Amino acid sequence: MTFTTRFAPSPTGPLHLGHAYSALLAYDMAQVRSGRFLLRIEDTDSSRARAHWEVQIYDDLGWLGLSWETPVLRQSQHLQTYNDALMQLAARGLIYPCSCKRRDIRAALAAPQEGVVQSGPYPGTCRARAMSSRQPGDALRLDMGRALKALSTLPAFTEQGPAHGGHHMLDPARIHTDIGDAVLGRKEINTVSYVMAAVIDDARQNITHVVRGQDLFQTTFLQILLQALLDLPTPVYHHHTLIRDAAGKRLAKRDDAQAIAKYRADGTSPKGIRKLTGL
Repeated sequence: MTFTTRFAPSPTGPLHLGHAYSALLAYDMAQVRSGRFLLRIEDTDSSRARAHWEVQIYDDLGWLGLSWETPVLRQSQHLQTYNDALMQLAARGLIYPCSCKRRDIRAALAAPQEGVVQSGPYPGTCRARAMSSRQPGDALRLDMGRALKALSTLPAFTEQGPAHGGHHMLDPARIHTDIGDAVLGRKEINTVSYVMAAVIDDARQNITHVVRGQDLFQTTFLQILLQALLDLPTPVYHHHTLIRDAAGKRLAKRDDAQAIAKYRADGTSPKGIRKLTGL
C-alpha cells in the first residue's frame, strides 16, 4: 500500500506554528517515501467552523510550499456516513443516549450512585438507557464495558513517534480509567465526535501513517478500539513533540501571536517557519 499521510485541521481559528510543524512533517515524510499527502477539513462542529478560516488554511499551507490531492475531503459533507457507522455500534448494543450536563457529571463523580460502575471520567449515570429513549439534545456514549467484551482479541498499534515508540496493546483497565464511556455522537442529531469521524476517514482515504501531536497519544487507544469494532484497518502512528511558546505552554488557536498569518505579515519566509519549528 502506498505510504499516505494526512493533515486534518478544523476551520475554527488561524493555523499556528504547531500546525505548521505537523503539516510540514507529514508532508516531508510522504515526499521522502514517494507517497501521498492528503488534506482533510474536519468541520463537523458547525457552531464553530467558519468558511474564512478554511480559506486561510489553504492559503497558509500553500504559502508553506505544501501541495495536496483534490478534491479535499470536507467532513461536513459526509455526516450520514459517520452516523451510519455509529448506528452499527448502536445496533450491537454498544451505544446509549446521555442527557448529562457537565455539572451533572461533576456532581455524580463527587457522590457516586450505589450500583453504578464508574467508567473513567463519566460516572455511568445514563448507561442503562435504551437508544429508543434518545431525546433531542442527548449525546451518544460508547458503553466501554460492552465494547471491550465484544472484541475477541484486544487491538494494538505501532507507534513511531519520539516519545512513545514501539508496539502498544490496548489495556482494558487503563482505557476504563483514562477514557471510559466516551462521547461518540454529539447532541446535534447526525453529528459525531472527532474521534469517530477520523477513524472512518482514515480508513476511507487509505491513510497508512497518522502524523499528529503527542497530546493526542491517549486518543489513539480509543481510535484503535473503534477500528476493531468497525473492522477497519489500523494505521501506523507518529505522535510528534509539540511546539510550545516561550513559557512552555502548548500553542492553541486562540494564541494569535503564534499564527502563521502573523509571521507572514511580519515578513517571515517559509524557510523561516521551518527553522522556527526545527525542520
